[in-house]
Amino acid sequence: MNHRTRDAAVTAQGAVRGLRRDGTSVFLNIPYAAPPVDAARFAAPRPHAPWDGVRDATTPGPTAPQAERRLGSVDMTPYFGPGWIPGEDFLTVNVWTPEAGGARLPVMVFVHGGGFVAGSTRSEIYDGAAFARDGAVLVTLNYRLGVAGFLDLPGAPANRGLLDVIAALRWVRENIAAFGGDPGRVTLFGQSAGATIVGGVLAAPQAEGLFRRAIVQSGSGLGAFTSEQAARVTRAAARALGIEPHAAAFAGVPDQRLVEVVSELSGIDLRTEPHTDPLIGLSAFSVVLDRQPAEAVAAGRGAGVDLLVGTNTEEGNLYLAPFGSLSTSTAADVDAAAARSHPDPAHLVETYRKARPEASFGELRSAIMGDALFGVGSRRLADAHAGRADAATYRYSFAWRSNALGGELGATHAVELPFVFDVTGLPRLRGPEALLGPDEPPAEAAARMHAAWVSFATTGDPGWDRYDTGRRATMRIDAEWSLVDDPHGEELQAWL
Repeated sequence: MNHRTRDAAVTAQGAVRGLRRDGTSVFLNIPYAAPPVDAARFAAPRPHAPWDGVRDATTPGPTAPQAERRLGSVDMTPYFGPGWIPGEDFLTVNVWTPEAGGARLPVMVFVHGGGFVAGSTRSEIYDGAAFARDGAVLVTLNYRLGVAGFLDLPGAPANRGLLDVIAALRWVRENIAAFGGDPGRVTLFGQSAGATIVGGVLAAPQAEGLFRRAIVQSGSGLGAFTSEQAARVTRAAARALGIEPHAAAFAGVPDQRLVEVVSELSGIDLRTEPHTDPLIGLSAFSVVLDRQPAEAVAAGRGAGVDLLVGTNTEEGNLYLAPFGSLSTSTAADVDAAAARSHPDPAHLVETYRKARPEASFGELRSAIMGDALFGVGSRRLADAHAGRADAATYRYSFAWRSNALGGELGATHAVELPFVFDVTGLPRLRGPEALLGPDEPPAEAAARMHAAWVSFATTGDPGWDRYDTGRRATMRIDAEWSLVDDPHGEELQAWL
């Protein structure tokens, strides 16, 4: 029978020993699936073999193969983590739980972002101590990235990185009671690519019953590639590697070359008739589905799962400001962003100009990019979910502006994460080129946002009115909070 003491637990695979930090028990680098090596890199995840004795769970483990990832002048190291730390056994989880134990606690399982090609549990931001402090068990997980995780290959199951997340959820269901968690009260949440994966898991029939609630932070219910779009990437990868576009051929390519080829796939035009590229050229990888997660949810997938979904008000700034492109954008750049995102770009630009008459070209370009990547798909997912009676839907909009890069970074993509994890005091997050900028973030806002996430995981209610397709009530999160109706309604309506 699964059980634990203050720093030890017994799982289905064997015993683990973690460490204690300030009232929290921490367990690092616990395998939830077998190492994906050789041909297994392109197979569905398999159960991990049992181990003898007590496995050390006190130090961080290896990460998924990935290239170093930078975003211009802003320091995103706390977000992406240290990059590739080699080691075969990287399909692992980290667990934070209150040292005192007690009644079964709500469980929160986090899926990191990174454009489907980067990131890991070793990011400084993803420290679960605040969740454990406030009575929740936090689980973070690694999953396969890039070619191994998401290249759509004949002879291999699709969406292997997403299948890894489902395997981790199965591990949680089987083992989390050993860490004080309630397997019947699991919240799956993720950010960016991780949030789009959460949407994909929500729509996946094999994940039904594995979680009770979901949070989608700056993801998209319209972020999946079609089979045709994915096939373009596969053919390009095979050409770059000089091999046939089949899993058996890719299985013979070493990890280092699979990582290197990712940079050679940038710039592929994935627009098809009638589909635009949901990632507007920023990544050659996404989940690959026959229908978008929002469409699957509208058709009934994810039954009984409460949903909290939201975006930041200046998402697109992260893809412009660190490269000096926000202040130098032109009308042609705005038109190009619209053409990459929408079948009627002239109408789209006209709508945004009308809604934002004082906006600069850079601000218009950023708004169009942010909505193409996250805003439209998040609203569509929220609308699809709000049409059902078996679960609650909530919406937020994060508006606190970072003063990094001379104030240009603003309420950009990823800036909400330190608030959710209540780690705004991390030194690496502060400075003129750091995510939170040189000024002191509002500690009360971080505590309140973190508490709302814990409340949602615990009770299904983050503390504000439900979202429906009539009012579209949305909590605007800033130094002060306010409940607003249908933010950016006219702009988002132009996409539908």
